[in-house]
Amino acid sequence: MKAARFYGPGDIRVEDVPEPQARPGTVKVEVEWCGICGTDLHEYVDGPIFAPTADAPHPLTGESVPITLGHEFAGVVHELGEGVTDLRVGDRVVVEPYIVCGTCDACQQGKYNVCRTLGFVGLSGYGGGFSQFVVAERRWIHPLGDLGTDVGALIEPLAVAYHAVRLSHAQPGHTALVFGAGPIGLVTTAALRARGVEQIIVVEPADVRKAKAPVAGADHVLDPTATDVVAEVMELTKGRGADVSFECAGIDQVLKAAIQSTRVGGTCVNVAIWGHEASVAMNDLVFREVNVLGSLAYADDHPATIEMVASGKVDPFQFITGRIDLDDIVTSGFDELINNKEENVKILVRP
Repeated sequence: MKAARFYGPGDIRVEDVPEPQARPGTVKVEVEWCGICGTDLHEYVDGPIFAPTADAPHPLTGESVPITLGHEFAGVVHELGEGVTDLRVGDRVVVEPYIVCGTCDACQQGKYNVCRTLGFVGLSGYGGGFSQFVVAERRWIHPLGDLGTDVGALIEPLAVAYHAVRLSHAQPGHTALVFGAGPIGLVTTAALRARGVEQIIVVEPADVRKAKAPVAGADHVLDPTATDVVAEVMELTKGRGADVSFECAGIDQVLKAAIQSTRVGGTCVNVAIWGHEASVAMNDLVFREVNVLGSLAYADDHPATIEMVASGKVDPFQFITGRIDLDDIVTSGFDELINNKEENVKILVRP
C-alpha cells in the first residue's frame, strides 16, 4: 500500500510499504481522510522533533524515522481482529491515535494522555493515517454513527479543544478569551461556543484568520497590533477580566497578556506546544491568584466530542479548507500550509 513517510526536514516520500495485519483485539481500519496537523508541519520543517530517531527509538514501538505520518484520521472498519465482536465491517470510525504503556502512574490514574512513554500513531510508529490501512487496539476505535469520515478526521483536533475547555471549567455565564485564531484557536473557540459560554473574545493579528474567528463563534476579535489587548478585555468585562483564557500560540508576550487579562482567581489554560522555555512573570499570578493549567491532547474525550459534532453544536465543515490525494501531499498539502498558513485551517488527505 502507499504511505507518506517522513525521513527528515523537507523530506516526505510517498512510497510502498507492507500492509498491516489485524491481530487479536485489534481493528483494521481503511483510512478515508486524514488531516495535516501543525505537529506534522513542525516535523516537516524542523524535525525530527517528536518522531523518534535511530539513536533513540520510541520505547514502546521500537521504531524510528522513517515513519508514516498522520494522526488525525478516520475511515471504515475493514477487518476485525479475533475477539472484537462489537463492531461491524463497514462501520465508520475515528481512531484515537495513542500509544501508551498502561502501567505508569499517569496511566493508572486514567491520565493516559501524559503517559511517561507517550507516543502517537503517525508520529511514533505503528503506521499512520497517511496510508491506506491502520491497525489499532479496539480501545482506541470510536464509532462515528451517521457522521462522515471527513468530519471524523476533525474529531481529533476538536477533542484537543474539548479537553482544554473541559479542564478550564468554563461555564455558560463566563467570558472566555482565546489567543490565536489558527487551527487550535479556532476549534477552541468553537468548543467554547458549544459549551454555551456567554462571551468569547479572540485575539489575532492576521486579517484572514480574524475573519474566521466570528464564524467559529467569537463575539469580539481583537488585533494586538492595533489595540491594548489587556485594557480592551477589561473594558469588555467591566473591569473583571476573562473567567478563562487560552494560550494557543506559544509566545511569551501572548502568555503574559493572557495571564494579565484573566480575572482574579481565574484560569489560564496553555494549549500550545512551546518551541522554547517560556518566560513567566510569577507576580502576575501570585498577586491575583491566577491559575495556569497545562492541557495536552485529550483523554476519554472522543465520545463527547463526537456527540458535540453530531448534535449540531459545532459546524465542522468550516474548518476544512482543502481536500487532496496522497500523491499531492507535499506540494498541495505541506507546502501549501507553510506558504499560505493564514488562509488554511485544515487540509484533508485521502490516502
